[in-house]
Amino acid sequence: MSHCYRTTLVALLFLFRMEEKTVVLIVGAGPAGLATAACLTQLSIPYVIVEREDCSASLWRNRAYDRLKLHLAKEFCELPYMSYPAEAPTYIPKDQFIRYLDNYIERFNIQPKYYTNVKSSTYDQDKQCWFTLAHDMATSMVVRYTSRFLVVASGENSAENIPTIPGLNDFAGETIHSSRYKSGAAYSRKNVLVVGCGNSGMEIAYDLASHGANTAIVVRSPVHVVTKEIIRCGMTLVQRMPVETVDDLLVRMSNCVFGDLSRHGIVRPEKGPLLLKAKTGRSAVIDVGTIGLIKKGTIKVVGNISKIKGNIVEFEGTKASTFDVIVFATGYNSTANTWLKNGESMLNNDGLPKKEFPNHWKGANGIYCAGLAKRGLAGIAMDARNIANDILSSWH
Repeated sequence: MSHCYRTTLVALLFLFRMEEKTVVLIVGAGPAGLATAACLTQLSIPYVIVEREDCSASLWRNRAYDRLKLHLAKEFCELPYMSYPAEAPTYIPKDQFIRYLDNYIERFNIQPKYYTNVKSSTYDQDKQCWFTLAHDMATSMVVRYTSRFLVVASGENSAENIPTIPGLNDFAGETIHSSRYKSGAAYSRKNVLVVGCGNSGMEIAYDLASHGANTAIVVRSPVHVVTKEIIRCGMTLVQRMPVETVDDLLVRMSNCVFGDLSRHGIVRPEKGPLLLKAKTGRSAVIDVGTIGLIKKGTIKVVGNISKIKGNIVEFEGTKASTFDVIVFATGYNSTANTWLKNGESMLNNDGLPKKEFPNHWKGANGIYCAGLAKRGLAGIAMDARNIANDILSSWH
């Protein structure tokens, strides 16, 4: 083999494979990854943060509808070591939250490696470190990261979840996931069905109806409906009172505001709103005006879909209706298990923590997860602090 050929071969191998060592590798530059990076910075712990998209917090920047605000008051939505400006509104709009994240990145000098798609992370028992292979999409190189600790911060909202419905593939109209929904302006005078009655589904239904769409919403399971003031009161009181006592008060307050919603097809769960969130991760719906439109008949509540024929949707227990558009506000799935090869000590088959909150964030062999406990931004802040402090004690 000639010297020239060997030199060319070595150069090509270098192009397709690089090595990088760090103490901590963070996978994901959403709020959870950014919060963890900031906490590590405060403790002078070296880290690398990688992100498959071309920006931080891509869910907020690219996959959130226009009218979105943080559903909880700002005091429950701060990341570690940085408060919102005093003049910020109590409920932060999407654009202001993105500016907050940009300022957070600048303050803590966080430098995510964008366009870096993790393909696999494997723990080496002999060398006691994590080997992570990632594709740098900007250069087409493969990078192998070696780290003592690995933080899974790729989010619980990674991949769109659309339920299996007979006939859906042959639906004659348009189907869209809530991650691609922006505004109801494009759907004026169209018949639109929203599937999913969480906060996104209820707010999208309101937005559609406000723009003149003939709107119906599928309510498949019991759900708590509260006002933003009621849930703020509850989250303040629960720091000083038993959750059952606070829940009882919240239900009574909600009943005073909304009355009996069962005649409109909305039934409350047996567990109170705060206890239900703690046990299952399911949030109460914070009403933005949807309930008023349901009571007026502007938005129709329908049962579970049984099947679809063409553009006709059949429901369990109610008449079939014709729709032009179906919006799926049916949440997301974690994708962590598609690349994490030795995470069974921490994550279940759905890519979510095996252990219950607040002991969910740590696995074996230096692996952690941030933002997977369905506890919102307050939960993310707790995870980030716990992870950084634990890494500090283990590292030294």
